[in-house]
Amino acid sequence: MNTSAPRPLIAGNWKMNGLAASAAEVRALADDLKGAAAAAARVAICPPATLVERIAREAAGSVVEIGGQDCRAEASGAFTGDVSAEMLADAGATLVILGHSERRAGYGETDALVAAKVEAALRAGLEPIVCVGETLQERQAGRAVDVVQAQVTGSLPESLAGRAFAVAYEPVWAIGSGLTPSIEEIAEVHAAIRSVLVERFGEHGRAMPILYGGSVKPSNAAEILSTAEVGGALVGGASLKAADFLGIIRAL
Repeated sequence: MNTSAPRPLIAGNWKMNGLAASAAEVRALADDLKGAAAAAARVAICPPATLVERIAREAAGSVVEIGGQDCRAEASGAFTGDVSAEMLADAGATLVILGHSERRAGYGETDALVAAKVEAALRAGLEPIVCVGETLQERQAGRAVDVVQAQVTGSLPESLAGRAFAVAYEPVWAIGSGLTPSIEEIAEVHAAIRSVLVERFGEHGRAMPILYGGSVKPSNAAEILSTAEVGGALVGGASLKAADFLGIIRAL
């Protein structure tokens, strides 16, 4: 871990999974996260928008923070089906994932749009987790570092100076595939992200956590989380069950 950083952040992205009964997993997670386990890391669950308020109530009084998975840049308006940052905050969220590759690829989200959503998150008092990552083709072409650094530059507005945020490196080809980059590849990209953050935000950029995401599971979490400049994890499928997610948290 980067010893100059705050406590690592382990965030679970439930994606389009979860019904009312899933709140029991958050209850189990909160019950287990006490004492040393609670002190080791910040822990967040980012459920679908339909569950944010219910799970925020379930997690009330515990160390588990609640986040959204996306937000609209505008605060309100005629945007059927969309959710604003203000709505997420009103439902009990304190964080929001922005720029996930599934949003960039499936909905054509650009760096500029992600930056506008970051501004929206800050406006509503939410802590943004901004995702970046290269495709397999970009990795094979030797462009991974250039692509990721460009995404960081384009997706993080200057208004983040002095504000809490995280960057999540998620190589697109590793998400949900069971594949992970080598530790050396993870370290290389995280170092490249850190250099941009320091250039943009000075010492504040040196302190903000850089999470790794992409097929993180209990069996590989310890090695990944001990890698230079890895300040936590953005976890997909393994965050749906409290037992699996706890295995990652306890790997710190």
